[in-house]
Amino acid sequence: MKTPRFWQNKNIISWALFLPGCLYALATWGRIKFHKPQQVRVPVICIGNLTAGGSGKTPVAISVAQMLKSCGKTPGFVSRGYGGKLKGVVVDITKHTPEQVGDEPLLLAREAIVAVEPDRYEAALIAIKNGADTIIMDDGFQNPTLYKDKSLLVVDGNFGLGNMMPLPAGPMREFFGQGIKRANGVVIIGEDKHGVAKLFGNLSIFKAKVVAQLPKLAKNKVFAFAGIGSPQKFYQSLEDCGVTIAKTKDFPDHHFYERTELLNLIDEAQKLGADIITTSKDMVKIPYDLQPQFKVLEIAIKWQDESAIKQFLLK
Repeated sequence: MKTPRFWQNKNIISWALFLPGCLYALATWGRIKFHKPQQVRVPVICIGNLTAGGSGKTPVAISVAQMLKSCGKTPGFVSRGYGGKLKGVVVDITKHTPEQVGDEPLLLAREAIVAVEPDRYEAALIAIKNGADTIIMDDGFQNPTLYKDKSLLVVDGNFGLGNMMPLPAGPMREFFGQGIKRANGVVIIGEDKHGVAKLFGNLSIFKAKVVAQLPKLAKNKVFAFAGIGSPQKFYQSLEDCGVTIAKTKDFPDHHFYERTELLNLIDEAQKLGADIITTSKDMVKIPYDLQPQFKVLEIAIKWQDESAIKQFLLK
């Protein structure tokens, strides 16, 4: 889903959709209020957000897993496997496809155990059975099935919380006041251009930025494409690396690429005389035989104070 422009400010469109938005938020509140989460025998850390669209949850979840591993822990991810057909499985990157388990689980599986199951409690049990001593929920802040020992909200500093109205009037997945009651900390990615830090009261605030790792390019320009929540962030990262972008193409979030689409992209890049580049999340959805023709921009999270977030996680 591409973020609608009217989500940034209150306007005639957002007010027209405000009533359906309130109904959506009330439904979310009711689902959480009247569903008792089940607790597992290991700590559960949720990396979530209050808004729809890409805020940087997956890179943060991967960074959290890396920090836990550096402290001798064995983290395991739980995921609903959005877009995938299988459930109740541990992801095997040598065997499973995005159509089977979803794209993000394949990306996470490069770092740690990933259990795919819509019921996060059942997913946690699978991950624990396979050796996990800490559970990381990549997304799932509004999911009521699994008890969370700590919840980190991820906020894109460039976008903030938009107009703070509930879907579809704005980007909010639930009412702000209800959401922050269940949170323990907030991660702000990039510059806090909208001053959202002050809205979170006494919650622990952690600041970080996305660091891009540019691959070696054969040409002096690129044809960039992405099927993520906020493709503009990807393009901006390329520009920040000093790359000349000849053309861009957006696909829906979690888009599964047809082979003909990929061949057309390769052909277009050749006509432009450009390298073709995409995100790591998109690369896992490209067949192995075609992957050598694509470049990937890997990203990582750099914390302003890594010791502070590590202490928060281990406390």
